[in-house]
Amino acid sequence: MSLAALLPFVVLIGAMFLMTRSAKKKQAQAATMRNDMQPGSGVRTIGGMYATVKEVNEDTVLLDAGPGVHLMFAKNAIGAVLSDEEYNRIVHGVEADTELTDDAVVPDDASSLTETDETAAADDSRIDLGKKDEPVEAEKADEAPKADDADAEPKKTDGESDAK
Repeated sequence: MSLAALLPFVVLIGAMFLMTRSAKKKQAQAATMRNDMQPGSGVRTIGGMYATVKEVNEDTVLLDAGPGVHLMFAKNAIGAVLSDEEYNRIVHGVEADTELTDDAVVPDDASSLTETDETAAADDSRIDLGKKDEPVEAEKADEAPKADDADAEPKKTDGESDAK
């Protein structure tokens, strides 16, 4: 056999080696992440549920999903261990960087947030996304029949039949 015939097989084996190597590296990172979990850490399961770690065992994790809700999960079911800031941002909606200050103005009602007639009249560049005016079925029925329709038999309704 020549070297040219063996080249595709060598390239294929090399590609398979590189793919399995990267997959093993990802699995090792995931195992390290799961083993580093501590009680009080925020986690996301592979099903998308967010909870706080209450207890870590050898193969299982006890999660606190809410007041009085404790769930037992396999360690492999933990998709990600989240930082405290990220967990609070996702679960509680708390932004770490933004805080309300005393000079923030909060309106008493939503009327100041809506658009007034003056601003609506000033903004003529709006695009009309509505349907074009087309005659409604009732208006079509009122129109005079065309020449082709004059010779045609009247259409039958649901209650009528061809029986004589």
